[in-house]
Amino acid sequence: MTLAIALEPAPIETDAYGVVRVSRTRVTLDTVVTAFLEGCTPEEIGEQYPSLQLPDIYLVIGYYLRHRDEVHTYLSERQRQANIIQQEAEQRFNPIGIRDRLLARRNQSR
Repeated sequence: MTLAIALEPAPIETDAYGVVRVSRTRVTLDTVVTAFLEGCTPEEIGEQYPSLQLPDIYLVIGYYLRHRDEVHTYLSERQRQANIIQQEAEQRFNPIGIRDRLLARRNQSR
């Protein structure tokens, strides 16, 4: 019996917004890598994200392990963008005192 050995490409793709996702899902590369770095096993990641297939999780983790520098650069850029968006949102919608404002609004409507 001969074992057929074939290379499987990592099941990841970049969407129109530049976000890398596991192919055919909405789960981001960020999500899988972060869960892995926090100590989750591929099986645990699969339990948390049922749209992912276990072989795909292993391939994505393998991709990360082979391309750590590039993935960390990508993750750093995503975090930088998230921080900018958060700052812009906080400037537009001041989070300080939001609970008090919402409670006051609720009490006015009664």
